[in-house]
Amino acid sequence: MKRALLMLPLLVAACGQEQAGEPVMRTEIGSGEAQATASPSPSPSPTPTATVASACNTVTFEEVKLTHCIADPAKHRIVMDLGPDGGAPFRGLANLAAGRPADAAPVAFAMNGGMFDGEGKPIGYYVEGGKRTKELNRNDGSGNFHMKPNGVFFGTGGKWQVRTSDDFYSNVGDRPAFGTQSGPMLLVDGKLHPEITEDGPSRTRRNGVGVDKQGRAHFVISDGPVSFGKLARFFRDVAGTPNALYLDGGVSSLWDPARERMDTLAPIGPIVVVEQK
Repeated sequence: MKRALLMLPLLVAACGQEQAGEPVMRTEIGSGEAQATASPSPSPSPTPTATVASACNTVTFEEVKLTHCIADPAKHRIVMDLGPDGGAPFRGLANLAAGRPADAAPVAFAMNGGMFDGEGKPIGYYVEGGKRTKELNRNDGSGNFHMKPNGVFFGTGGKWQVRTSDDFYSNVGDRPAFGTQSGPMLLVDGKLHPEITEDGPSRTRRNGVGVDKQGRAHFVISDGPVSFGKLARFFRDVAGTPNALYLDGGVSSLWDPARERMDTLAPIGPIVVVEQK
């Protein structure tokens, strides 16, 4: 969708319900926001040496630096990767890189992809290689994940989508090739999540995903603290994605081989891997 918080087995800690007009700030297992100010910076990006151009660009949006990566169905395929077959979760992008088979497709970029429990396993819907290992989680609860509507990023072949969990439950009958559930939704039909303010004081590293009308998946990660509202507006106003899903905060990490960027922050869980065709 990982810090000291993750060391506590299946402990969920949450701030109280926000009053009207207050920023969203809820913390649970699989969300790094409680210790965002203590998280290290991403690893530096040296001069690129790869022959394939990066799918990611650094941009400035309302005085905040973001890295914007675009997966194009004509050029890329998307898979989920939690860990080696039969093994424990990778818990980091460096372990993912080291564990990929020699004949695997080249990686365009990879990013943490959803919230997880103390072992790094997803707490919501999860499909990898067409195999579902976690059913859709429609439970109520505290924390960012349970702030309804939450949602699912999923796809098969070159068709990728972001839907709210209720929409997914009601309208998606076939199991996708990949899928990950997280929350909250940042955008629903072009509108900010009802509990997200325009630019509240809650700031940390954050990342999310949305799919535009051309079918391209936009992955955005902040290179510093950003509010929920500002990240959501980037998806709406720049990426042009009607629906966008929050993946996580505080531990948000990116691997961009073309720019030799490998973020090594706190442990993560599910990983979205965008491969070159």
